[in-house]
Amino acid sequence: MPTASSHGSKTALSVDGSAIGVWTTASELKRVADKSETSAYGAEGHEYADNEGLKAHMFTCSGWYDKTATTGTGPVLKGKEGQNLTIIRGIEGSSTGMPKETFVAHLDDYTTTSPVADITKWSATFTVSGEITDGTY
Repeated sequence: MPTASSHGSKTALSVDGSAIGVWTTASELKRVADKSETSAYGAEGHEYADNEGLKAHMFTCSGWYDKTATTGTGPVLKGKEGQNLTIIRGIEGSSTGMPKETFVAHLDDYTTTSPVADITKWSATFTVSGEITDGTY
């Protein structure tokens, strides 16, 4: 039975107001519930508080490095480690009416990799600060 799906190549991504989707080959938004442990001495297993409401979302993205001096991935991400940046991701594209996720995230790391037999690549890891807003373009 066919399903209603969306191809990943349609994903739109901007970080700090710069569209970097043209250099991005993968992105992942992991929505995670935080937990508080309530185990005490003598417990046989860990116990956790129920539905505390705190979130611990994470976002990663990666792709091929673009050396363009003002708009490539280097100028957008390099040197901004430790800063909170606004991220907008549209997993079905950025046409009017398409869903989008908007959030602020702390740039934990920005990495470039230079394999001898391939093009230079980049990756970034973020920790979401606050909640994710689900909306539409």
